[in-house]
Amino acid sequence: MSEPSPEIHPLEVRDLNVAYQTKVVVWDADFDAPAGKLVAIVGPNGAGKSTLLKASLGLLPIASGSVLFFGQPYAKARHRVAYVPQRESVDWDFPVNAVEVVAMGLYRRLGWCRPVSRKERDLAQAALAKVGLADHSTRQISQLSGGQQQRVFLARALVQDADLYLMDEPFASVDAATERAIVEVLRELRSRGKTVVCVHHDLPTVPEYFDHVALLNMRVVAQGPVETTFTAENLRKTYGARLTLLEEAAAAVERARVMTRHRP
Repeated sequence: MSEPSPEIHPLEVRDLNVAYQTKVVVWDADFDAPAGKLVAIVGPNGAGKSTLLKASLGLLPIASGSVLFFGQPYAKARHRVAYVPQRESVDWDFPVNAVEVVAMGLYRRLGWCRPVSRKERDLAQAALAKVGLADHSTRQISQLSGGQQQRVFLARALVQDADLYLMDEPFASVDAATERAIVEVLRELRSRGKTVVCVHHDLPTVPEYFDHVALLNMRVVAQGPVETTFTAENLRKTYGARLTLLEEAAAAVERARVMTRHRP
């Protein structure tokens, strides 16, 4: 009787080492993103969270280690992968409107020299509608709010109809409406069997938004289902003394909310 073949994950990182000149940023990291799950990568500032995603996609050089997407190198599986970068890394003064930015997600299918057809514009418009920006398609991206810009980039990823979505802090500095829209989109992707990996910074929302979590501080401290992995012990191993400050800040916010609710 033959042994069962090992499970192939949408993203598999093995012994990954990434350095900026002589400074090690990611060290000997192992990470698996299980299929059909919403996965959070959390850790302190400077822990290598964004670097892990960028290095996996070939946007940063890898010192050593390996990365596979659906069991293949990125070059062979890139049509199945979509990436949403941090909003701060984008030149929002570039003279294009929202629907044109979203249509850029189709260029891999179309080819860079072929003009966008009515069919592709309709797909881009439908993606904008999914993120609540159907009425903003002709607005220049520089005229959009930060939350709207983030939703445009989310729509650009959606129009690719990928199997794996890598998102670098999609909830950072967005308004409440945008956060709700992003959560709805992530859950809809999960319902279609897609996998989403998000670099995430807001610890209190991890249990509400995600199924699986990886705690990273240069190395992967722990990873697994949220209910068994997102524990106080693992958080302290990841954040150290900084976790106490986070807990105190969260408690102060909660006290303020309680006082507001009971204010006459």
